[in-house]
Amino acid sequence: MTDALQASIDAWWQAATDFIELAGSLADDDWARPTDLSGWDVKAVASHVAHLEGVLAGAPPEHADVPEAAHIRGPMGQFTEIGVLTRRDTPPAAIVEEIRQHTTARHDALVADPPTDPDAPAPGIFGAIGWSTALLLRNRPLDVWMHEQDVRRAVGRPGGMDSLAAAHTTGYLLESLGFVLSKRAGAGPGTTLVARVEGSPPAAYGIGEDGRGHRLDAVPDEPTVTLAMDREAFVRLAGGRGGVAPTEVAIQGDRALGERVVAGLAVTP
Repeated sequence: MTDALQASIDAWWQAATDFIELAGSLADDDWARPTDLSGWDVKAVASHVAHLEGVLAGAPPEHADVPEAAHIRGPMGQFTEIGVLTRRDTPPAAIVEEIRQHTTARHDALVADPPTDPDAPAPGIFGAIGWSTALLLRNRPLDVWMHEQDVRRAVGRPGGMDSLAAAHTTGYLLESLGFVLSKRAGAGPGTTLVARVEGSPPAAYGIGEDGRGHRLDAVPDEPTVTLAMDREAFVRLAGGRGGVAPTEVAIQGDRALGERVVAGLAVTP
């Protein structure tokens, strides 16, 4: 197994363990609290995690008639809603135990038969939509940890910002800055951006003559714009979890460009 695959597995396993611990400690009335995800309360978030981890662990396929709703968009949105619908009458404790069983089974399988080819198609539905093994393994800790944070915000219990999964997710989301700078902020060739997110190394991006954003090997001395914020503000913005107060993002240099970058940061639904 490559180091990158192992790192993704380790981050996912920690994310899953932390999610289970948090969900298992919730009070009864916490499960109905709304989250930042339109149409989903805490129980819906946990149900979604249980569904996807079950798919990956080899559980039988689930089926549901998915209604039209404002928060359900496209085939992937319809798919992710299935787990929410099929667990409407499932007690929260049973959902937590289901996540525990599925993630334990999958972790045991990954330990017993580690993946060795990052470019191999991912199993099941994920391979069918074109995901590789490496992409699937990278995406799972991001998904689970972001949902842990959804729950934490909903129930007013912040935390988990310094975990392995938090660092994995932040680093992953920072990789989108070249796209945001060029396509969403409309920056031209020669423009440079430095993002300083608390707890992560500075990330520097520039726009080449081809108009595409790319990662820079070194942080420029005088970038066109610098953004500085804490990890929670960044992952909320990049994760599409609503805006943050203007005071939570410090912009140096080209302020108008910086504001366009911040406005375009959301790269996950």
